[in-house]
Amino acid sequence: MKTTLLVVGRTVEKHYITAIDDYTQRTKHFISFDMEVIPELKNTKNLSPEQQKEKEGELICNAFRPGDVIVLLDEHGKEFRSVEFAGWMEKKLANVNKRLVFVIGGPYGFSQKVYQEAHEKISLSKMTFSHQMIRLIFVEQLYRAMTILNGGPYHHE
Repeated sequence: MKTTLLVVGRTVEKHYITAIDDYTQRTKHFISFDMEVIPELKNTKNLSPEQQKEKEGELICNAFRPGDVIVLLDEHGKEFRSVEFAGWMEKKLANVNKRLVFVIGGPYGFSQKVYQEAHEKISLSKMTFSHQMIRLIFVEQLYRAMTILNGGPYHHE
């Protein structure tokens, strides 16, 4: 199984890039993982938030492949403790044949089409974080889940 984090727009802040790259490399010791970037929309000044969501939604859906299991990182999704997320990942590792795709949407969230394509939704917190920060939080939690599953010293109860 391949695990992918699909994001809209590149990460721009250097400290996030450094930390995301670090956790991505650590995670790759355990599973096949990469981050796929959908380019940001150009000339969005004339688009309503709904129009921007729709256009981003088309680009997101175009990145999906047959057989993908799609999980939206969404404020209305299921919340997990880190150990619970590790258990959830363990089940996915055993049952997903192709790609497990986690998706972080654009600034206005997901279009209806993206919600229809999704298999599940996960919330990383009830708090609101920037899209840049969520990338870091997610890859850190994915790495933590992998260390939990592999008996590593990173996580302590």
